Amino acid sequence: VAPLPEPAPEAAPAPETVPAPAPGYDDAEREAVLRVMRERRDIRNGFRSDPIPHEVLLRVLEAAHTAPSVGHSQPWDFVVIRSAETRQTMHELAQRQREAYAKSLPKARAKQFKELKIEAILDTPVNIVVTADPTRGGRHTLGRYTQPQMAPYSSALAVENLWLAARAEGLGVGWVSFFDEREMVRALGLPEHLEVVAYLCVGYVDEFPEEPELMQAGWSKRRPLAWVVHEETYGRRALPGEEPHDLLQETVANIRPLDAKALGEAWERQKRMTKPAGALGMLEIISAQLAGLSRMCPPPIPEPAAVAIFAGDHGVHAQGVTPWPQEVTGQMVANFLGGGAVCNAFAHQVGAEVCVVDVGVASELPATPGLLPRKVRPGTADFTTGSAMTREEVLAAIEVGIETARDLVAAGNKALLTGEMGIANTTASAALISVFTDVDPAEVTGRGTGINDETHARKVDVVRRALALHAPDPEDPIGALAAVGGLEHAALVGLILGAASLRTPVILDGVSTGAAALVARAIAPESLAACIAGHRSAEPGHVAALNKLGLRPLVDLDLRLGEGTGALLALPLVQSAARAMHEVATFDSAGVTEK
Repeated sequence: VAPLPEPAPEAAPAPETVPAPAPGYDDAEREAVLRVMRERRDIRNGFRSDPIPHEVLLRVLEAAHTAPSVGHSQPWDFVVIRSAETRQTMHELAQRQREAYAKSLPKARAKQFKELKIEAILDTPVNIVVTADPTRGGRHTLGRYTQPQMAPYSSALAVENLWLAARAEGLGVGWVSFFDEREMVRALGLPEHLEVVAYLCVGYVDEFPEEPELMQAGWSKRRPLAWVVHEETYGRRALPGEEPHDLLQETVANIRPLDAKALGEAWERQKRMTKPAGALGMLEIISAQLAGLSRMCPPPIPEPAAVAIFAGDHGVHAQGVTPWPQEVTGQMVANFLGGGAVCNAFAHQVGAEVCVVDVGVASELPATPGLLPRKVRPGTADFTTGSAMTREEVLAAIEVGIETARDLVAAGNKALLTGEMGIANTTASAALISVFTDVDPAEVTGRGTGINDETHARKVDVVRRALALHAPDPEDPIGALAAVGGLEHAALVGLILGAASLRTPVILDGVSTGAAALVARAIAPESLAACIAGHRSAEPGHVAALNKLGLRPLVDLDLRLGEGTGALLALPLVQSAARAMHEVATFDSAGVTEK
């Protein structure tokens, strides 16, 4: 029998081919898409009366209609308005809301707002109202089961598409939000169930500004991308391709000394101003400091300004260091928000904004307009029995302060003022000041809210016992804060460092701020270049802190309230120092003979 043939070896399986991903655009096309995004502007000024051809407007609306929408619900409608009568009605509605908004602003902001043009309803040939129908698609619209707000969100995407297409056509668009929505619905005869997402003014323009108009007017600044990109979890900041960076380290790395060139120019200008040399005393020093900080001479006038009031409670309250109950902290926060505190009166007088931050109030505070909920923990622990906080909590509270500084500066504020609220916080302040000045607790512990001799003796003993228990090291400022500090102290440290990194002046308030400034100096010595001592508190610890910091206060009125009150009183002096550099003539320009 013939042998069977050997079976043929099995062929190796062909390698699996992985299909290529769908192609993107070529370089020129991609750049065109990105360019229209970069150059899109919210336009208020420079509109032309040229009519918009029907085919151009149709292309713009078609682009808007191709926008993505949750559940493909397409909840938008576009109401195109050309009627002069209707536009006049809408202009009058917007004017009423503008006036109401202006009345709500601090004086410095109101002055700035008065110069802004906020709508071009009568200047544009076409207005477009973009609405959202939350009922479209029925009860079971895909994607809206748990998030019913997806209808207006989807319509907002249509607005963006419309805006980009308009820019590509050479059309300017201005979004008007100064309306009472229900009033607008009635005035336009819209169905009551519709929500108005946007009122857009559309027309050809003389030019598209290089920067957003609000940036050009100094109303706000663009936030860097690195501030807003987080890797995996919120707060773990990293741009693609970079390692996550530590917010505190990044902030400290950006703190630089005063600019020597601008400083020199400021002193030279002071010599040429129509006054005797040195006649303005400390104000001359401050004006030079502001010039060096801003790298400009004359320096920007530090307005508008905002006072950030950080609120937190203290576990050491249990040791009887104050007769005030702890719940007063939360009650005073409500008072700040209601406009009834001394800081509100002073802020109104000098035109500053009041920003209230809950970084560690023991009670739960209701959501209220003007309150920033940033609670790290509900009050510190009693530092006579253990650490007030963990190091991680200290760093989290410092980051709250840095983020607050960033937010306020990005919003257009040109000076930041420090404020705080926390029953028993002068005890923590005394402990911190003793650590960083090496002055005995008896010499830096004051009477706070006006305690009697017995309570004061107890307070000194509490500080002494805490320092003996923890032996805080001034070379380890984070550890010292964790041992005997407060959440508001840590946040104030962050505010000082954050402002310094943004080259924005910080006007310091009283003893708690003085304690925080000592910690900030230990972390980043150059941060003091941004600091101006607003006043000297009646608290003895504040004197020790200012001496250690080498800062001379502008106001000395025996204040001991906190809340940023002393800093607010000093604000006009700082602004006057800068304004003199702008408005006082030189001997040459005024034709005045020098001695």
